[in-house]
Amino acid sequence: MDELLTVLTPYVGRVCGPVALQDADDAAQEALTAVFRHIRQVREPAALFGWVRVIAVREAVRVAGQRRRTVPAELSELPAPGDPELGQDIGDVLRRLSPEHRAVLMLRHVEGLDEQEVARVLAVPLGTVRSRLFRARTSFRRAWGGAGT
Repeated sequence: MDELLTVLTPYVGRVCGPVALQDADDAAQEALTAVFRHIRQVREPAALFGWVRVIAVREAVRVAGQRRRTVPAELSELPAPGDPELGQDIGDVLRRLSPEHRAVLMLRHVEGLDEQEVARVLAVPLGTVRSRLFRARTSFRRAWGGAGT
């Protein structure tokens, strides 16, 4: 179990971080607890990381949804590409999105899952994934576009 924890902890943290933000550590702990509680359900060892990803995303959305966060102040000026502040500014815009929207963006654009895989991970219909992706992208663009004004 110690070896499994050593392997899974960084992965779970990477999955929970973009969704749960400040609550990523709590979400990761909840996810790892759920993983160990239900580890006997894994029938195929090759499916372990996919199964863990499902649990981690669900816990990150749940934990983030329980917390109410304030929206960061408007960005005063957009940084140039390559500027070290760019990542921070993108993070500020992402924090304005709901946990569900951060989750769908992270799974689609960071993890590289297709829409059907995202639907399976989030346990929602494909149409819901498409709707959330559309809304998340629109909200991101609106927040980003308004950031430089």
